[in-house]
Amino acid sequence: MTEPASLVTRWWWIRHAPIDGEVGPLYGQMDVGCVTDDEVALRALAAALPRDAVWLSSHLRRTRDTAAAIAQAGGFSVEPAVEPDLAEQHFGAWQGRRWSDMGADDPAAQQVFWRNPTGNAPPGGESFAQVLDRVGVAVSRLTQAHAGRDIVAVAHGGSIRAALAQALELDAPRAMALVVDNLSLTRIDHVAGGLLRGRGGAWRIGGVNVPPRSA
Repeated sequence: MTEPASLVTRWWWIRHAPIDGEVGPLYGQMDVGCVTDDEVALRALAAALPRDAVWLSSHLRRTRDTAAAIAQAGGFSVEPAVEPDLAEQHFGAWQGRRWSDMGADDPAAQQVFWRNPTGNAPPGGESFAQVLDRVGVAVSRLTQAHAGRDIVAVAHGGSIRAALAQALELDAPRAMALVVDNLSLTRIDHVAGGLLRGRGGAWRIGGVNVPPRSA
C-alpha cells in the first residue's frame, strides 16, 4: 500500500533588526524604529529565503522595515501581510522602562510580577504565557490558510519563542530559555498528511537562532 503524500508548510522566522534606541528598556509593543545598516546580514538572509513565499510581519514598523531592507538587499520587493497577533509581548505601563526604574517606582508590582514572571502580566499588559496562546492560535490559523507554502514571518523575540514553544510543546518558563537574536533565522516546518493524516500533523525544527551569515 502506498503511503499518502505529506504536505509541508515551512515557516521562516526572522527577528527584526536591532532597535534604533537605547539598549535596556522594555520596548514591547512600542512602535520604535530599527537599524538596517548590516548589509552583509541582510544579503545573507535574502539569499537564504525562498522567493515564492508568503510574507508576514507584525503591525510594528521595526518588522516591516526589516522585511523591506531584506528585500532591497536581495533585489526584490515584498509587501508583507500585517498580522498583529505576531507582535511582541505588551508590557503595559512598563513599556519603555528599565527593570531598575520599575523597582524604584512601584516595588510592590514588581515583586508580584517576579513571583511568576512568565505567568504574571505587567500592569496593563500581557503575560508571556498569554503571548504563547496568542501566537499559537495565529500560527495554527496561518498554517492552515497557507498550507503547503513557504511563509516568511518577520517578527519579534517573544513571538518566535512562542512559535518554538508550540512546535516543541514547551511551557512558558522553558520557552523563555530560548535565545533569539536580531536578524537570526529560525525554521519550523509543519508536516500534515502521510502517516500523520487524521492527527493534525506534526512540527519539526530546521534551525533555531541561525546567524544570518550562516543562513
